[in-house]
Amino acid sequence: EDFTKNGQRYDLIFAVNGYHSLADYKRALNPGGAYVFIGGSIAAMFQAMLLGPLVSMTGKQKMGSMGVAQPNQKDLVFMKELLEADKVVPVIDRRYPLRETAEALRYLEKGHAKGKVVITVDQNNNTSR
Repeated sequence: EDFTKNGQRYDLIFAVNGYHSLADYKRALNPGGAYVFIGGSIAAMFQAMLLGPLVSMTGKQKMGSMGVAQPNQKDLVFMKELLEADKVVPVIDRRYPLRETAEALRYLEKGHAKGKVVITVDQNNNTSR
């Protein structure tokens, strides 16, 4: 289901796979909501970086890119607690052995990943699935 078209509104959108347009994300935000671009297509990155601040100035919603985070002990402990409580759950779309890295990158470039794509490295130097 495409969350930008289901009619539901959100207070915060972290666009990890930011493949929707800035207008799609804006439509899915509550007034006063925030959109943070973390990753995705080059076009989405430029929209977030260049148009996000303009959209933020003209409305109540805040839109922009993540930038470079400066993690600190307090934030890392907080994230650890969220992960341990299953309040933040990583989504793994696919796993590829190291020898299939090129195939994994092609899959990512298509923009269809619904979660993280993981490259696995077998410690016994065995790269079979």
